[in-house]
Amino acid sequence: MDKPAVVLLFGGRSSEHSISSLTAGGVLKAIDRDRFRVIPIGITREGAFVLEEDDFQKFALIPENMPEVADNGTRVLWPEAAGKRTLRVRRADGEIIDLGAVDVVLPILHGPHGEDGTIQGFFDTLDIPYAGGGVLDSAVCMDKHFMKIVLAAAGVPVAPSITIRQEEWAGDLGELVARTAHLTLPWFIKPARAGSSVGVSKVHTIDELPAALEVAFREDEKVLIEQGVRGREIEVGVLEGRSGGEAKVSLPGEIVLTTREFYDFEGKYLGGEGVEVVCPADMTDADTASVKDLARRAFAAVDGIGLARVDFFLTADGPVVNELNTMPGFTPISMFPKCWEASGLSYADLVSELIETALERIA
Repeated sequence: MDKPAVVLLFGGRSSEHSISSLTAGGVLKAIDRDRFRVIPIGITREGAFVLEEDDFQKFALIPENMPEVADNGTRVLWPEAAGKRTLRVRRADGEIIDLGAVDVVLPILHGPHGEDGTIQGFFDTLDIPYAGGGVLDSAVCMDKHFMKIVLAAAGVPVAPSITIRQEEWAGDLGELVARTAHLTLPWFIKPARAGSSVGVSKVHTIDELPAALEVAFREDEKVLIEQGVRGREIEVGVLEGRSGGEAKVSLPGEIVLTTREFYDFEGKYLGGEGVEVVCPADMTDADTASVKDLARRAFAAVDGIGLARVDFFLTADGPVVNELNTMPGFTPISMFPKCWEASGLSYADLVSELIETALERIA
């Protein structure tokens, strides 16, 4: 029997392009070649779909030279109609090569045009199966404003915040002081639709707000001003249950900040000092059960499928959800795979689980 053909899709147009490319290196190295045939397809920063090299070393972590998808002149030709799964590529010299039928796509894309439901809708239109989140849960969780609305409606506790659009901001701090009177400092200023802590700032006084808004508005015209929550930073991984079963939740991990203000991009991916990733976290059985239960509820609230990482603040009054991420950091050193490894699921088996869950969904 032929091995299922898996398109590994990475790169993309968002500011998290390099992180996606870095993840591709980890997946290309770990994926079970005895079970799957791999077709690596990259998306350039300009949005071109290109056939990439099946070489994990090309996408290794080099902080001063982060990996990316370059335009090599090839163009991927997706099936021309729903139900047809033959993939072709036009080489730089114009020759068209048949790559065979695609069984499933594994999109390891972060941010807009990849993690927001758009690429999922594209594959739904072509009737091509894919792993990970669907259109609805991806779109909801990509937008922190709407994610909070959905979670709060389901009775899931979230941090208080307000949302401001760039067109509303004219530098009038007085108006914002009135709108944020119910929020206790410090605040986190977050682009509504960006990830990996890109564009996020922590402000301790109202005077720091204009500069933080300027940074956030570079990433998105919609920004959250969110009250800081005092508590331990806890994260868990969630996987869709097989055969209609209950979603599976990993052991919790903890982000321990020593000298860093918050878990920013450098701390997450570039090995910046001042932060430790501990998994499993040192928690009581009661707190672990509470976090895992709330993770399932949050996943269900957004109609989650595939996977998610759920981030919490564990406060004296219980866990508060910070956010859900439907395509979390997936490098071998990221929290999501680390939590699953601590739970007994290796990185390679985690990749297989995502693919097989997607294939089972259409069986």
